[in-house]
Amino acid sequence: MVIQVKALKYTFCILYFILCIVVSALCIVLYYYSNSIDNNYKITKGSGFNIEARLPVTTEYQGAKIGESKAINEVGKTLTVDVKLLGIIPIKSTTLEVVEETYVAVLGSPFGIKIFTDGVLVTDMESVETANGNKNPAVEAGIKTGDYILSIDGIEVFTNEDVAEYVEKSDGKPIDFVIKREETFKKITLVPALSKTEGTYKAGLWVKDSTAGLGTLTFYSPYNDILCGLGHAMYESNTGSVISFRRGELVGAQIKSVVKGTSGIPGELKGSLTYNSLGRLYENCLNGVYGSATCIIDTKNLTQIAFKQEITDGPATIICTVDGEGPKAYSCEIRLGNVAVNDTVQNMTVTVTDPKLLETTGGIVQGMSGSPIIQNGKLVGALTHVLIDNPQKGYGIFAENMLETAELVSQQNFKEAS
Repeated sequence: MVIQVKALKYTFCILYFILCIVVSALCIVLYYYSNSIDNNYKITKGSGFNIEARLPVTTEYQGAKIGESKAINEVGKTLTVDVKLLGIIPIKSTTLEVVEETYVAVLGSPFGIKIFTDGVLVTDMESVETANGNKNPAVEAGIKTGDYILSIDGIEVFTNEDVAEYVEKSDGKPIDFVIKREETFKKITLVPALSKTEGTYKAGLWVKDSTAGLGTLTFYSPYNDILCGLGHAMYESNTGSVISFRRGELVGAQIKSVVKGTSGIPGELKGSLTYNSLGRLYENCLNGVYGSATCIIDTKNLTQIAFKQEITDGPATIICTVDGEGPKAYSCEIRLGNVAVNDTVQNMTVTVTDPKLLETTGGIVQGMSGSPIIQNGKLVGALTHVLIDNPQKGYGIFAENMLETAELVSQQNFKEAS
């Protein structure tokens, strides 16, 4: 009898241990899927909706499988969809918006970005050698790198020369700066210091009023006349901050040469900007640069934009320009597994597999950011970053994310114009 009781206890402990393992594993699976499934999706009218997963995942709307619902035939309809594991265990709810198919002109051509900053950007500090030792008026006043100087003593400043002139004419008297730091505005009083070596008053600042860069155009949307590229923001090299601008221009560019990328040393497309205006810059944000087109773009052969759930791990094509012969297609592999779908920019990993591109560039190089990625005849994304230790690999952004930003930019500028 005692032996039987001990056996039952032992069996119970084993079963309890197994149950704990099963429950823990299930919790891990549910947590993984909950985080890898986005909160918002789009589908075209009448199309199906499937989420790629290693285990069977079903989607239901009001108790019926999403493919059986008539609601997916109503453009503009937004559905709350239940996602279930094995058709039984709830994972999460997500929204599904029914939209029309969207087509864009895929580009892959180089372009330049000319930016005039919103005020004058502080890029660095430097002490002033005075008769009483080294001083830094800017640091003492509380100015920081990355600040934008908007005005001095109530007068707007737009150029480096404006700042230098007002500081030099101060005769060492306090002057009031209005600066923008991130999204806040501050009034700061600065007392210029007299330079012992130059005999002029200095603020102890290095400033910049404009900058330029080179990238690749991703697509043009004929629906709202928006041109977009780069796939990530244009940053100020000294401060690492997204550049705030008062006006900017998208211009043509010509690739002159290529610096091949190697492990630890990123490569680069070297080129020159032209005077050929392509568009007016509207937005410089985390997922690219956007503007209205001022040039004629061929819209005869448009490409449909794929939604994120349509993208699969496997072969794809990069469209980019690495010489003077225009955009060409190169083979690559894309993977979604290790990248969150709700990330702003790094939505997929991209591995260059094309022998010609590897021979020419070593993989992904600076200047290729914005290069369109095609899979199954649809635009799925754009290159954004290169892995420094392995230039054959990098990251890409969903084309769907760039399209959403293009639509928001168009709506915002339409409101401002009206």
